[in-house]
Amino acid sequence: MDKTVGIVGLGIMGGAIARNLVERGWRVIGFDIDAARCAELALAGVTIADDSAQVALDAPVIMTTLPSPEAVENVAQRIANSGAPPRIVAELSTLTIADKLRCEEILKQAGHIALDCPLSGTGAQAKARDLVVYASGDSPAIASCAGLFADFARQSADLGAYGNGSRMKFIANHLVAIHNVATAEAMLLAQCAGLDPKLVVDMVGPGAGGSRMFQMRAPMMVEGVYAPATMKVSMWEKDMAIIAEFAAAVGCATPLFTLTQPVYAQAMAMGLGEQDTASVFEVLKKNFAADPC
Repeated sequence: MDKTVGIVGLGIMGGAIARNLVERGWRVIGFDIDAARCAELALAGVTIADDSAQVALDAPVIMTTLPSPEAVENVAQRIANSGAPPRIVAELSTLTIADKLRCEEILKQAGHIALDCPLSGTGAQAKARDLVVYASGDSPAIASCAGLFADFARQSADLGAYGNGSRMKFIANHLVAIHNVATAEAMLLAQCAGLDPKLVVDMVGPGAGGSRMFQMRAPMMVEGVYAPATMKVSMWEKDMAIIAEFAAAVGCATPLFTLTQPVYAQAMAMGLGEQDTASVFEVLKKNFAADPC
């Protein structure tokens, strides 16, 4: 197997994935519009390309992890216009189904195979190779990427038709949104009850009431330190909007998810946009500051 892969987008997720693949013996060809990120990843053994078109020319498989639909469409167009032979392009970002379909169409017209492969996990999980790949699209192409996925994620699955990966990601993020706010509420309740917050983390996390979000975010809430962010509130707000749109489109009521939306919106209003989403704990503390607990 040719262990050469391209990665366009070397931010929190892409950068962690690139480092892990280099450690597993992959030749990683990367590009990011942020020169500082490129310089940092070059020191980690990533070959930095001049642009995303060059990545397409040099790598048979390309993964893109980008912050906005505009960025994804721009990169897809650059790959399509690169003159590269047929490539597998796995799009890892969280976007609407419509955005994913536009990406697929651009690449398909140029002879490339587009895969919809969003990831479940935070930046911290990416560093630990603790991601799940929700792959969808061309099954032979997904099968050919199994070894690649296994070297930066703990699990992957072929979910069938293109777009099903995103649908699965929306379900996962729906739960993340709720579990994160539920964790903040539970930690505030523990504080009001006079319990040792560190002991709460140690005892609740492994039990029936624990969750992956509790285990990851409750310690941040105890310390009151929300940087470096594994998922910024500003980025999460984008994901929340996507989930709300998806739920409305399929006609499903999501009362618990809907209740969490104002909490994240208030976090933004409090200037916490660049902080980790665990900072919703500060929102709940502020809202109930008048309570003598």
